[in-house]
Amino acid sequence: MSRARRQNKPKAEMRSGYEFDYKRARPNRFAPRLQATAIAVVLDPDVARVFNSSESVNKLLRSVIAAVPKGRNGAKSAKLRRKLS
Repeated sequence: MSRARRQNKPKAEMRSGYEFDYKRARPNRFAPRLQATAIAVVLDPDVARVFNSSESVNKLLRSVIAAVPKGRNGAKSAKLRRKLS
């Protein structure tokens, strides 16, 4: 007679601790994909619900930047930049 195998179902809870073997660690293979100039910005939940991707956020921000009037020296208006931040 064969024994019935018990299926290991993953628990929905986190363990109290995890062991990590630092001797076998490797560099992040995804790091080269990131641009050196990329930064992370945290959106409030109500704002994040409006966007479905970082591309859509960037597209909107670029349109807002293009709509900001330029000052006499060609730079964006400092007063408006302070107002937007």
